Order: sequence, then structure tokens, then C-alpha cells
Amino acid sequence: MSYPADLKYTKDHEWVKIDGASARVGITDYAQKQLGDVVYLELPQVGRTLRKGEVFGTIESVKAVSELYSPVDGEVTEVHSALVQKPEAVNKDPHGSWMIALKVTGGQEGLLDAAAYTDLTK
Repeated sequence: MSYPADLKYTKDHEWVKIDGASARVGITDYAQKQLGDVVYLELPQVGRTLRKGEVFGTIESVKAVSELYSPVDGEVTEVHSALVQKPEAVNKDPHGSWMIALKVTGGQEGLLDAAAYTDLTK
């Protein structure tokens, strides 16, 4: 399993792509494989303020329901509504299936690079 070098990762198996003050968040390939077939996503409303590590939604699969954790501090600026309508896309392209976009306000410490995340999931 390889992880894109332009993403940062959490120990809770979310990825974040930070571009200046903006970020997009999703779950990793490892997480989607552990969950199995994703059938439902519950995501926050635009405008919600999140702290790093705070639950921002849930993901439901045929195996389990898991909480989604914000990898950084920020304000939700966009929710990927098309993904909510077709949550199974997470299984096909987890690193391309962003869930929320954030205006980053801080709290980026402790994120893992691709090599460190790969070691974590071995």
C-alpha cells in the first residue's frame, strides 16, 4: 500500500491535504480497507469550527460505524455533497475522495508524513 507524499496523516487514519490556509480531509486506504464497503457518510455543516482531534462526522460500512476526526483546527468551508450521495466512492479512491474542506486556523502538529504513516500501518 502506498500513500501520496503530498498528504499528511493522522494516527486515526484520516489524511489531510494542506494548501496554504485551505485543507481537504478524507480517510486513508488503510481505513477504508478496515471498514469494508462504505454505505453512509454523515458530515458537518459548512461554518462549523473544529478543533484538532474533534469528531466531525461518521462513516458507516457493512462492518461498523466509525467516527471521523479532524486532523487540524479549522472552519468547515465545504462539504463534499456528491460523496455523501455516493459514499462507496471512498472504497474506490480513498485518497481522492475528500470529505470536507477547511480554512485552517492552526493545530497542525503531530501529523505524519507518508513514510511514518506506512510504518504505523505495518
